[in-house]
Amino acid sequence: MIIRIEPESEIPIYIQLTNQIIEGIAKGELKPGESLPSVRTFAADLGVNMHTVNKSYHELEKKGIIEIVPKSGAVIKSHPRVDQNTYDRLYERLKPQIAEGLVLGLTGEELVELVGKIISEMKKSP
Repeated sequence: MIIRIEPESEIPIYIQLTNQIIEGIAKGELKPGESLPSVRTFAADLGVNMHTVNKSYHELEKKGIIEIVPKSGAVIKSHPRVDQNTYDRLYERLKPQIAEGLVLGLTGEELVELVGKIISEMKKSP
């Protein structure tokens, strides 16, 4: 999986990293049970501060996507089903994005098409 950090972006680097790891899992490039690189190694590979990678890993852990195991590192968790709390959290995060699309002139059908396109892109990879 290739991580592309855009230092000039308005999006903080730890969020860019978090989002790209999530996308890599969604695309099947990273699998449940796999370990992520150590914070030190990943930071060196990406040319970013260790605290940035550490913050990203903690965000992923807070979202329930990885588990940080002492002396073993960060491991991608398996998710057989979405629980109600996760569903509610995703609902609350998507709602403003959908509202923004509607305000900017997208129709409901166009938003559904957009979501379908994103899902298709995620499922194309390995």
